[in-house]
Amino acid sequence: MTDIFDKVHGFTQAKEAIELGIYPYFRALSDSEGTTATFEGREVVMIGSNNYLGLTTDPRVRAAAQDALERYGTSVTGSRFLNGTLELHLELDRRLARFMGKEAALVFSTGYQTNVGTISAIVGKGDYVIIDKDAHACIVDGCMLSRGELKRFRHNDISSLERVLAELPADAGKLVIVDGVYSMGGDIAPMHDIVAICKRYGARIMVDDAHGIGVTGQGRGTAAHFGLTDQVDLIMGTFSKSFASIGGFIAGSKDVIHYIQHHARALIFSAALPAPAAAAALAALDIMENEPERVARLWENADYMRENLRAIGYDIGQSNTPIIPVIIRDQYRTILAWRALIDEGVYTNPVIPPGVPPNLSLLRTSYMATHTREHLDRALTAFRAIGERLDLLVTPTPQV
Repeated sequence: MTDIFDKVHGFTQAKEAIELGIYPYFRALSDSEGTTATFEGREVVMIGSNNYLGLTTDPRVRAAAQDALERYGTSVTGSRFLNGTLELHLELDRRLARFMGKEAALVFSTGYQTNVGTISAIVGKGDYVIIDKDAHACIVDGCMLSRGELKRFRHNDISSLERVLAELPADAGKLVIVDGVYSMGGDIAPMHDIVAICKRYGARIMVDDAHGIGVTGQGRGTAAHFGLTDQVDLIMGTFSKSFASIGGFIAGSKDVIHYIQHHARALIFSAALPAPAAAAALAALDIMENEPERVARLWENADYMRENLRAIGYDIGQSNTPIIPVIIRDQYRTILAWRALIDEGVYTNPVIPPGVPPNLSLLRTSYMATHTREHLDRALTAFRAIGERLDLLVTPTPQV
């Protein structure tokens, strides 16, 4: 007889890493100011978060959350379908639709639920859902929960996408889903080509812009970056990045959002976003609309780090956003590099398979509008030191 827990006893990788003192996951920060944090009792420069606009500690965002806490309490204790919808949620729906240039928007409790709920509501039996091979896990899970057939195309490869679409029945429903900005590689989807191919084959388009909103298109995301907002059918966003909160939303036409509202199980059967989180997202949205210079500073910092990491000799792939991977490829050396950077006072995220393909392990770094040049130079000094010490550089460090 097989015990379903047999697999538990065979999982030893994490325990072995813990015993060696190099396990990097589920490690607690004792304090975080945004650009810096306290880890294992020491201050580290934080280049491992998604706090792109640096708003998590903004006093206006904090005050909005505190005011909502005082008025509404800690929870709505119900689904938006029933007793869980507050005026705050409706205001956020309306404001997000306007900000994104769409007719309507709908707020979910998390970004993960937004994708799972939207995709499984829209894609049904006999439909096809076509995704980039580097699509985020919540996109994949939404596809798996739908009753449609999943197809994949090679990352950002337009010819691969066209081959997949050309093989599908002309009369079948088709939804193509891409990330606007890819969370590990930091590269942007080629939306002009994607839109053209989808129109040719009668496919609808959904963009997961979790890492694009607040970053690209003057903050309005990847579709806006390419001037294609009206050509993209659905745009998904999260609040746990630039919006300095928790939650997510989907934006599109009124009819499509109305349908999702009444068919997305992840919305109907989950408690609604707590009022403090909704109010924080609204305050962050105010700042995005009124302070576009934050996005400009974010890109200045990203360009500075991209130029200097390349100059040091690191492989940073095809990044063209504030997400800059430091590609190492070997899992063990990636973990060693993470630990060495911690010792130098810099916090990054080590990403190894299955988070990335088997031949691709990396340190994920990402930058904020609120990083100072001193923060960035501290990080670069650490990268120079560990790059030479651990032989991580693909090109020699220039002599100065």
